[in-house]
Amino acid sequence: MQSRIHDFIAIGLGPFNLGLACLTDPIDDLDGLFLERRSSFNWHPGLLLEDATLQTPFMADLVTLADPTSRFSFLNYLKSQGRLYNFYIREHFFLLRNEYNQYCQWVTTQLRTLRFNRDVERVEYNEAEGCYHVHSRDTISGETRLHRARRLVLGTGTEPMIPACCGNDRDRLVHASEYLEHKAALQAMPAITLVGSGQSAAEIYLDLLEGIDEHGYTLNWVTRSPRFFPLEYGKLTLEMTSPDYIDYFHALPQSTRDRLIREQKGLYKGINLDLINAIYDRLYTMSLNGPVDTHLLTCAALEQCHYNPGRRRFELTFSHTEQAQRFTHQTQGLILATGYTPRLPDFLAPIEHRIHRDDAGRYVVGRYYSINTHNDLFVQNAELHTHGLVAPDLGMACYRNACIIRELTGREVYPVEQSFTFQSFGTPDNTVFTPERASAERRPTDA
Repeated sequence: MQSRIHDFIAIGLGPFNLGLACLTDPIDDLDGLFLERRSSFNWHPGLLLEDATLQTPFMADLVTLADPTSRFSFLNYLKSQGRLYNFYIREHFFLLRNEYNQYCQWVTTQLRTLRFNRDVERVEYNEAEGCYHVHSRDTISGETRLHRARRLVLGTGTEPMIPACCGNDRDRLVHASEYLEHKAALQAMPAITLVGSGQSAAEIYLDLLEGIDEHGYTLNWVTRSPRFFPLEYGKLTLEMTSPDYIDYFHALPQSTRDRLIREQKGLYKGINLDLINAIYDRLYTMSLNGPVDTHLLTCAALEQCHYNPGRRRFELTFSHTEQAQRFTHQTQGLILATGYTPRLPDFLAPIEHRIHRDDAGRYVVGRYYSINTHNDLFVQNAELHTHGLVAPDLGMACYRNACIIRELTGREVYPVEQSFTFQSFGTPDNTVFTPERASAERRPTDA
């Protein structure tokens, strides 16, 4: 028997597609299905450090900025757990990462459209039926399944980015995303070197710093950046996480967008200032008892990486980006906090002809998140190069989902505030921003 044709199927279940599941749940005339190969929701388990927090406020949950009345809100979750007053008294705007993960897990128990243990293996387009055929395998039973849908939403996420020079030693090094499962083994080594300087790197460094005295290792923190950048969190800068800025950024030439993304890393890849200060304060306190066996180095770009099995250590070559000098470094443990890159799923191969890509092989993402002219393929968090720094931002997920739902339904189910920024982006409108006109309005008239 043929499966029914869904209005859409979403593939992958991170926070962004989970938010889409929440916001589509009350829409009676929209039939969706969500497929995820994992057995349950677990967001970056290798980085669920006890005190680690999100970098976005609690209102950036799965639904609130689109629908504050939704039963899937974080505040409703707290109420259901009997913890609303605890949260109120805590008076902290930023959620613990563990708490956010538990909230998302609670949400998954409230939804009937989610299918875990479904590994999508192939997607085809059936011209006769005018819909996509999604072939998946049940990871428990091994049974293959076919689901059909008129549209797809790809939320396949990202994967660890490993520098090319480290590729041959991938099995011996640790990416930041795997930190907790390897923490004990790392702390048994004489020396640990951490490469990278984003939020994850800072959290890992502080966590390892606390164990130096107990375990007796040398701890090194090396970054290519010229300094340990704090995340810029000024209110006027935050206005760049808005539909207004997306409109402006998306209309720029791709070469300009690529340059801006490189220049704006401090706006979305920096470290919380409180965390930077906590690291310094901890180093200061520890140094009262003598030198701390740790070394922090900036302006150091990793060029070569080789694991020497005889000596059981990594042999690294760095280049100082300001002094143009090379130096070598040896360490037993190596952690790469080098970020993530969009995952390019193999199951899209049969429909590659329906996908628009640029010269670099990236999706050409339309203003409202479609990657083809048929307007039936959408992406989540794969549009940094076309939509700017808001792509990975949890705070803008509700906006993106509201736009995708509008494309799916043909109506604005969740209205989005427009033109709420106090600043303008781009060349000003001469009818408003004209010095001559302003001067004339200020000039006193004759009695």
